[in-house]
Amino acid sequence: MNDLWPAGGYIHLRPNANGWLQSTPEYLRHLLARPELALVPESCRAEKSLHRSLSNDPARPVPPAELQSLRDGDARDNYGHFLAVRDGLLQAGSLQAWLLQLFRSGHIAVPPLFIELAVMAVVQHLLVNGPDAEDALAWRAGELFFRPQRITLEQGRVLAADRDSLAQEQATQGLGELGRLLAQAQAPLKPLQLRVLDHDSAARYFEQAAQPAQPAAPPGALLRSTLLLDLTHQVQREIGEGIHFTMTAARSGLKPLGALMQRWVQHMLGVAVRVQPLQKIEDPHWRWHIGLDADASALLDDLYEGHEVDAARLQRLISLFRLDFEQPAEMRTDVAGKPVYLGLMAKAASEGDIVRMKPQNLLLNLPLARFS
Repeated sequence: MNDLWPAGGYIHLRPNANGWLQSTPEYLRHLLARPELALVPESCRAEKSLHRSLSNDPARPVPPAELQSLRDGDARDNYGHFLAVRDGLLQAGSLQAWLLQLFRSGHIAVPPLFIELAVMAVVQHLLVNGPDAEDALAWRAGELFFRPQRITLEQGRVLAADRDSLAQEQATQGLGELGRLLAQAQAPLKPLQLRVLDHDSAARYFEQAAQPAQPAAPPGALLRSTLLLDLTHQVQREIGEGIHFTMTAARSGLKPLGALMQRWVQHMLGVAVRVQPLQKIEDPHWRWHIGLDADASALLDDLYEGHEVDAARLQRLISLFRLDFEQPAEMRTDVAGKPVYLGLMAKAASEGDIVRMKPQNLLLNLPLARFS
């Protein structure tokens, strides 16, 4: 399991006494090997020299003049971002501390990619050391922490597809480079069919997650996950003569997603909480809520204030969650003992409804007594 999601570089990190992940020279070399920093035939002599020296000593100081000597502007920017992330990680002492400092600063100047890679490694750490380390459903749900998902509705089920993997599959019809060539030749191809993650496809998930995005991809390429994640609360079925029955979606990813959010909060903030999926809020004493994305934040604000919300907007709500503190004394006194409601929502986009979860919202917006 340690080798899953190779892009995050988890195997190159070292846990400290508190269980947080410390950077190592191997981890910095892992970042340096990313395609954005890899040498190309057009790389100038100064860039080749910089790349070689950093590969030998990833923590060595790089004077501004040396960075400015790179001929290509994009290369200067990319190495500048790498050095900023490297220096931040070394100063903070761990990925978790760096992420918290970054989120709390209110000013994030590093590219989202580096944050996604750090979150990926932290989530992998939680899963590897968690009770469901061998549960593919938990791993697939964990991808929501750092990978955009495209949402579709099919026969009453809410299904999430990894957005980038789906785009790649659509471009190649799942046939790799051959499919791309056939598409360019406008050859007729069968409609793309993706499978929902279940017990029978769990082994396939682990095989995919351990592989790079493409067979010839360089080290650090982002993961490729083509299995759909079911995010359904309940499924309704008609059995004839107007009679319906409702059953709980047994392999829904909502419960493992809630469990992972629970561990994320405790790991990052040291606060024990319980998180359970919820279909609707029926609470006359509703006091606190957090959107797990920008659209969910706005929706929950409107619902809390009693504003009318149209049906189309409500339909994009993937799920609600209820978060309870194990120790109400750790909450602000004005809301101690009250539940915190969470919402996850899809944003309408040209390529379909897209979910972009922001796990940092859980770290910044909880009603903690220590920050009141």
